[in-house]
Amino acid sequence: MKINANFDERVALRNDEIDWVPSPMQGVDRRMLDRIGGEVARATSIVRYAEGSSFPEHTHGGGEEFIVLEGVFQDEHGDYPAGTYVRNPPTTHHIPRSDPGCTIFVKLWQFDPEDRNQFSRNMADEQLDPIDGSPGVLGALLHEDDRETVALEEWEVGTNRLLDVPGGAELLLLEGSLTVSQGTFGKHDWLRLPPGDRLEAQAGSDGARVWIKTGHLRDVTAP
Repeated sequence: MKINANFDERVALRNDEIDWVPSPMQGVDRRMLDRIGGEVARATSIVRYAEGSSFPEHTHGGGEEFIVLEGVFQDEHGDYPAGTYVRNPPTTHHIPRSDPGCTIFVKLWQFDPEDRNQFSRNMADEQLDPIDGSPGVLGALLHEDDRETVALEEWEVGTNRLLDVPGGAELLLLEGSLTVSQGTFGKHDWLRLPPGDRLEAQAGSDGARVWIKTGHLRDVTAP
């Protein structure tokens, strides 16, 4: 299966315009944003767990990265409320479930194979500081290595955000709205910029709170 598999093209998707697709597990559905492969795939998705749903224990052969968008995601390691950012690198394993139900943004098989940095961070607790050269933008670094940088940013109302992305970029809009050349996008919408592109965006009337990953699209491989 291939969905938005040309990483030389810009992609901008409105979450609520994408159909839910059932997963192999009852009560767990997906909105597929990009994908290369079948059930084992390099994939970026919005995943919805119904109340009381779960997945069997599994190992992350290629790593798993996710943000809890709504509800509470759970596994044997703890409970992760909305706003939590989690990195489960290759070789980690767990038994995911959600007793109350939840929605997550998840990326699979997109880690450096040698990455072993496992953590979770509640983004509501992050201290946001001004970003040099970007008036109206506050940010916090969530993760950085030789391959990629992951950050949380807040843009004031009407702020113009300009960012060169030689290694490509992804943006997930957590709150507010932003406008790019493809139109205006809102909560839980997703954009992907190819390597060598430039982000030119403007925050809307409520500002914007954005999760941004850069640098990771230079070399796209699938399992």
